Amino acid sequence: MAAERSKRMIHTAGCIIIGDEVLGGKTVDTNSAFFAKFCFSLGINLKRIEVIGDDEGEIVEATRRMSDNYDLVVTSGGIGPTHDDITYQSIARAFDLPLKLHQTAFDKMKVLSKPHPSQPNFKWDEPSPALEAKKRMIILPHNESLSDEEQVFFVDDGLWVPIAVVNGNIHILPGVPRLFERLLDGLKPRILPRLTDPEGKGVYRVLFSTPLAESEVATYLTELAAKAEPKGVKVGSYPRWGKSRNTVTLVGRDKEFMDSLIPEVEKGVKGRRVTVEDEDDEEGSDKDA
Repeated sequence: MAAERSKRMIHTAGCIIIGDEVLGGKTVDTNSAFFAKFCFSLGINLKRIEVIGDDEGEIVEATRRMSDNYDLVVTSGGIGPTHDDITYQSIARAFDLPLKLHQTAFDKMKVLSKPHPSQPNFKWDEPSPALEAKKRMIILPHNESLSDEEQVFFVDDGLWVPIAVVNGNIHILPGVPRLFERLLDGLKPRILPRLTDPEGKGVYRVLFSTPLAESEVATYLTELAAKAEPKGVKVGSYPRWGKSRNTVTLVGRDKEFMDSLIPEVEKGVKGRRVTVEDEDDEEGSDKDA
C-alpha cells in the first residue's frame, strides 16, 4: 500500500502543523501559508490544514486520517532533539513501524552540523547526552519492505536534514521556517511528474478591485458562482478592513472561460481587474467589514 501511494498521481494535499508552541501563541505558524502557496502554484488542491499539539495520540490520529484522505501530506515540527519532539515516534506508531538510526543522515550531520558554542568539548565519536540528543533527529520510522530511497529523501546537498516519507505519502519536515521552505522547494522535482499538469503550471487566479461593500455585490456573486462553479471555477469575495476597495476573485483552470467572464464581472462589481490586491487602494474602509 505504501509503495502504491508513493506513485499515485497527486491531486489533493493536507498539512499538519505540530507544536504546543503554536497552539500556545508563542510561535506564529508561517509554514502552512508557504505550503498553501506551494500547492496553489502546482495546481494541487490543498484540502485541509490542522494545528495540533505535541501529543502522540493526536499525531497518530491526524496522520492516519490525512494519509487515507489526501494524496500528499506534509507535517511540520516536532523533530528536534528534546523530549517533547515526538513526531517521528508518533508517526512510526501510527503505521506500526520501528524506529531506526539513519546512517546516511548521521554521516551528513557529522559533516554539515557544527557543535554549538556552548558545547566546546563535544565529540562525535564519544558517547554523551548531547550526542544522543542529536541522534534523536535522525532516528526515523523505517519500513523493511521498502528501499531506503523510497522513504528517506535528501533534497539539498547543503543540508543534513532528511525528509522522511511514511506510508508513501506523509512527508515529515522540520518546523523551522527556513528549513521547511528550503526542503519543500527541494521536494518539488519529485512531485512534478506526479501532477496532472506535469509542467506544474498550477491554476489561474483573476483579481478584481471593487468599491462596493460585500452586501452590495452578494446577489450578483451568487448568480456568478452558479454559472462558474460547474466549470470548476470558484468565486471568492474578500473584505479589506480599513481600505476603500474590496476584492473579488475567480480561481480555476479554464483560462479561456475565466477570461471571457472578465468584462461581465467588472460590470457586475463596478470595478476592474487588477494584478495585485492593493493596486487601487485609497484611504477609507468597507463599512460592512
